[in-house]
Amino acid sequence: MLRITVLHNPGLLTFRLEGRLAGPWVRELEACWQSTLVSHRHSALRFDLTGMTFVDAAGKAFLAARRAQGAELVASCCLMRAVVAEITATPIPGGE
Repeated sequence: MLRITVLHNPGLLTFRLEGRLAGPWVRELEACWQSTLVSHRHSALRFDLTGMTFVDAAGKAFLAARRAQGAELVASCCLMRAVVAEITATPIPGGE
């Protein structure tokens, strides 16, 4: 299950994701992202992963593509920080 909450702030469009980004939920997020962008093309993008519990390979590919387009990925738990580190090819912050 995946909950997608879209937050519209001036100049910033945030997709708050909660649950599992896997299987059919990746396609659902992509459809939501595409339909939302139609009316918010000039906003910076952020994907808030603080409520995520799992991301499969397709979910990582979607997030990596959005990151390559300039989206910010925000994570707080160890697992999601590791996912973001993998996508961005950077060390995990605070993970010495």
